[in-house]
Amino acid sequence: MKGRDLVWAISIVSVAITAVPIIFILYYGFLVFHSSAGLSSTVFISIGVTIVSSALAALIIFLVFTPLAYELSRKSHAVWEAVTDLPASIPHPIVGIAFLIIGSPLTPFGKFLSSIGFGLFNTLQGLVLALSFVAMPIYLRSAQSIFASSPVDPENFAMTLGASRMRILYAVLVPGASREIISSSLTAMSRAMSEYGSVAIIANYVLTYPFNGAQTVSVEIYQSYGYLGPGVAVTSSALMILFSLAIVIAIRFVGGGNIASRGRRGGTSGGGFT
Repeated sequence: MKGRDLVWAISIVSVAITAVPIIFILYYGFLVFHSSAGLSSTVFISIGVTIVSSALAALIIFLVFTPLAYELSRKSHAVWEAVTDLPASIPHPIVGIAFLIIGSPLTPFGKFLSSIGFGLFNTLQGLVLALSFVAMPIYLRSAQSIFASSPVDPENFAMTLGASRMRILYAVLVPGASREIISSSLTAMSRAMSEYGSVAIIANYVLTYPFNGAQTVSVEIYQSYGYLGPGVAVTSSALMILFSLAIVIAIRFVGGGNIASRGRRGGTSGGGFT
């Protein structure tokens, strides 16, 4: 049939390689093991911790790094790009150790944070900061590409009216690419939801309000596997896959379908400016 060539066949194999482990987890988690401990309130609370902290991380990333994405889309900053790519290439336990040192009362900055009651170890804020750090490159590069491909006419028009670059960013570019920006934020959120390495060090337990002793689901599943057996861990994993799938569907829905269809429709449109 038309379009079904060697590339199509290899692509089918690639999708199958991706889907098979997920299908196995869902089948064994819900139909074979179906562990009650894997569906306990503790697991649901850990999923709640994961979703809330990841959503907060995505919000922080949007607020802090959107201007940088705009700057990098308009001007070349090789050193800046290298620095902001670094969180994606270093082992993530290093990230946890870094934030552990930053918040330690053994350092002047850590003493200052302690004096204002802003602890990082086993706190929600420490967890959110670590997740923001590891998920940031995904959002930054995506937003940078979005801004780089956006029409410049609305931007130039706003400049002739004396608008600042910050106002152009939030009055023209972000509204014009709102679907893509939200999709990129959700992608960063989904990356944060999968994090384990940094979390296991900086926030193995979240001892602060409102979670008071809960864990992220990645830590919960790892400990379940070690202490309660694979049955519990597999069921918890299957449950988390459903929540992750909901985020992925949201990304596809908000983003307006696949990349190819968006490319055929053309780039993002500029927002209004008055």
